[in-house]
Amino acid sequence: MKKKTIKRLNYVLVGIIILVCIGLWMRRDPAEKILGNVPMDVFVVQTERVQPRDLKRQLLMSGNVKALEEATLYPRVNGKLLKNLLKEGDAVKRNQTVSLIERDEVGAVYEPVVVPSTITGVVGRVYLDPGENVTTTTPVALVVNQSTVRIEVDIPERYIGDLHKGQSAVLRVDALPGKDFEAKLNILSPVVDSMSRAMAVEFVADNPKALLKSGMFAKVDISLAEKKNALSVSKKSVYTDEAGQAYVFVPSSDKKQAMRQNVKTGFENNDYVEITDGLSSGDEVLAFAYGVKDGSKIEIK
Repeated sequence: MKKKTIKRLNYVLVGIIILVCIGLWMRRDPAEKILGNVPMDVFVVQTERVQPRDLKRQLLMSGNVKALEEATLYPRVNGKLLKNLLKEGDAVKRNQTVSLIERDEVGAVYEPVVVPSTITGVVGRVYLDPGENVTTTTPVALVVNQSTVRIEVDIPERYIGDLHKGQSAVLRVDALPGKDFEAKLNILSPVVDSMSRAMAVEFVADNPKALLKSGMFAKVDISLAEKKNALSVSKKSVYTDEAGQAYVFVPSSDKKQAMRQNVKTGFENNDYVEITDGLSSGDEVLAFAYGVKDGSKIEIK
């Protein structure tokens, strides 16, 4: 019995060894295909070209769509809702009657009291059914003017210097995929919230077809700055030394060594940085050469 158990354990052990060897071989194989017979002291790198690009620095924020004008209507007397003359979606003009209120006073007969709209727009909500009790603090209806909508967002204070009234932005809502709406910065708060370190700003957008609805969740793509035809490279390909000098690595004439090239930088965004001096359009630089130093041996793939 013991001999059989020992044999089984030996078989299991041999099987484990075989599986481990196969795993090590499979892990090494992809690297061999990529690197071939490259010596250990040679860095396998890729390159990119310096080229002109239109660079934009943008800020993406989110908020809720609201009608530029919204008015909640209240009765002027206590009583009962006698009748709603308009329903949701109906157009309404300023001072037009939306609902009628019957005074709730025993032994007296009065003409119904009107609840007029205070703005021109459409009825967004009717809150009550006829017969329900109302007071002067009971909301009866909501009227909105959505020909223009507004979106309020909180901008981190570090971006305040990049904002100005009339600044353009692109408004998008999930309910209308692929549809962009042009928005303009309309109001900048004069104060910064001491807790969030942000400033409230308001964008407005024309909404002539009423595609944007109050309450929609919106994303606002704010264009902070822009530079056209800027000679640039990927931001990850530019380094800065301890003295603050920016530099890149370029391949030597024989493509066998990495050479440090000092540069001056200008405009930048999240992806690219402008090169104002040290390189020309079409020059080749090493793309994200991690670990490479001036004079390192390289092989370009």
